[in-house]
Amino acid sequence: MEINAKNKNNLLFYLNSLNTKNTLMHFLQIKYINIDHDSLIGKMIIDKQKTFFQPEGFIHGGIITSLAESIGSTLSLIYVNKILFNVFNIEIAVNHIKHIKTGILFAKAKMIHTGKTLHFINVKIFNNDNNIISFCKMTNIIISKNIEYNNNE
Repeated sequence: MEINAKNKNNLLFYLNSLNTKNTLMHFLQIKYINIDHDSLIGKMIIDKQKTFFQPEGFIHGGIITSLAESIGSTLSLIYVNKILFNVFNIEIAVNHIKHIKTGILFAKAKMIHTGKTLHFINVKIFNNDNNIISFCKMTNIIISKNIEYNNNE
C-alpha cells in the first residue's frame, strides 16, 4: 500500500477506530501514531491503575509482548484486503533488554518480508528517552476468510 500525506491521517484514524471496547488494544490504550510504507508506530501509556506489573513493580513482559503483537499484526493488516483475509500471529519471540515502571512505551513495527501467506516483522519497543526496552520478531499468517474453521478439533 502506498502511504502518502493525503491518506496517512485517514489510515491512522481508521486503524485507531479498530480498537473498540472489547479488544486488548482498547484495554491497553494503544494508539497508532505514525505510519509509512513499511512501518507502523504505536504508543501505550503505562497505567498504574491497571494490573500491568510484576510483583517487583516492573511492567510485565506479557504486556510488552501484547503491545508488540498488536502493532505488528496491525502492520500486516494494511497489506491485505481485510474483507477477504484474516491476519493471525503464529510466532513471536521477544527479548527484554531493560525494565520499566512508568512512562510511555512506543512500538515500531517494520515489515521485513511481505509474502502472500506469511509476513515477517521486527518490532522495537522503546521508552520516552528512545532507550530500547525490548526487541521482537514475529511471523503473521494470512488466511482467506473463505476457509471454514472447525473449532471442535
